[in-house]
Amino acid sequence: MPLLEKPPFGFVLVFLLLSWMFLSNSYKLWFKTDTYYREMRDSLERMPIPFRDFFMGRFENRKRWEAEQKIFSLIGVTAVLAANVIVIQAYFS
Repeated sequence: MPLLEKPPFGFVLVFLLLSWMFLSNSYKLWFKTDTYYREMRDSLERMPIPFRDFFMGRFENRKRWEAEQKIFSLIGVTAVLAANVIVIQAYFS
């Protein structure tokens, strides 16, 4: 059994769609930060979730929030792009 088997086309398509969604959000974070910040804060205010106060507290210091999000984004973009290369390579092998 080879290490990387050919994944089904449906899996590759869904994987690339989810990757695109992550990259789209990262783009908004880096290049449309004000809009992204407001969207995230507004959506969190409307959600009836436990620990909402904890998550809203993360938005109080915007500079820190931006720094944390951008660090996570860099790590995530690197991982997503590497995973895309592996999945596409496995599909075409």
